[in-house]
Amino acid sequence: MKAVILNKNGKLEDGFTEQPKPKNNEVLIQIKASGFNPIDYQMLENELERKLVSSPILGRELSGIIVGKGPEVTQFNIGDEVYCGSGSMGSNGTYAEYIAIPEAIVSFKPKNISFEQAASIPSVGLTSLQIFNRLKLHPENTLLVTGAAGGVGSFLIKLLLAHNIRQITATVGSEENRQMLLNLGLKSHQIVNYREENLIENILKANNDQPFEFGVDLVGNYMSEVTAKVLKINGTYVDVTALVTKDAHEMLFNKGSLIMNISNYTYGMAKKYEYYKNSLLEIKKLIETGTILPPQHKLIGNLSLETVLKAHSILKNNQTHGHKLIMKH
Repeated sequence: MKAVILNKNGKLEDGFTEQPKPKNNEVLIQIKASGFNPIDYQMLENELERKLVSSPILGRELSGIIVGKGPEVTQFNIGDEVYCGSGSMGSNGTYAEYIAIPEAIVSFKPKNISFEQAASIPSVGLTSLQIFNRLKLHPENTLLVTGAAGGVGSFLIKLLLAHNIRQITATVGSEENRQMLLNLGLKSHQIVNYREENLIENILKANNDQPFEFGVDLVGNYMSEVTAKVLKINGTYVDVTALVTKDAHEMLFNKGSLIMNISNYTYGMAKKYEYYKNSLLEIKKLIETGTILPPQHKLIGNLSLETVLKAHSILKNNQTHGHKLIMKH
């Protein structure tokens, strides 16, 4: 099968490899579309993420059609349309024509959306839903979301608004992203441009000059310090990036903050596969009932090294403009 492969020198290249065969409890999926994540290029560059490389074929989320299955598979049939956040749990990654993965992590695709739209959901959907479910928010709670125009941020905002959580302040870096959040349903006074002066003052002003109960930090580094500064004593800092600075950590400790780490691959490492299936089925229901819409997506190209490198570059330079990047297979 055709694939984009990581060679022995740590460089990606176009190539061909054997089509995987499904094990007893696995389904073989012909991939129709796959999504790109920052972790894809970070696995090539960062020590922490490099440990997640389990195959020379990268890529972690997909939609497609089941074309084969192992003898112990009971929930799916040939021809079923599915979507999945495969993580490192499949025969290979998603930069390929086929993948074999445990049926335990696969979900039926929402019926009312395309393969491209479905492939844009797993990573941002699982992360956003985990944040939402673990925070157990009430309508009166105050919440800051940094980097709110990104894939996870925009999906999380949709989830929050759909569940009547409205005391939200969000940070963006451009007028285009501000407009995108207005279209999602936030009001102008809830959106703060982090490039403008007096950032901390502006964030607090958006929350009636009060510190926040919850800070969901989707950016890290300097924004982890900003988030720490505007949190209440005993507030909750939600870390999605593992990029909290030493100063932010000290500030959070001094405030007695609860630090909530969000990680999807935790469940794969612990072999708690039901987390993936159940979360994706929950999202499927929300999308089919029209409660939330899938993320905005941008088609980068067909399965090829050129498409992969282009997507990695856009992600690295933070130029997605709130769109999930998709590759067609």
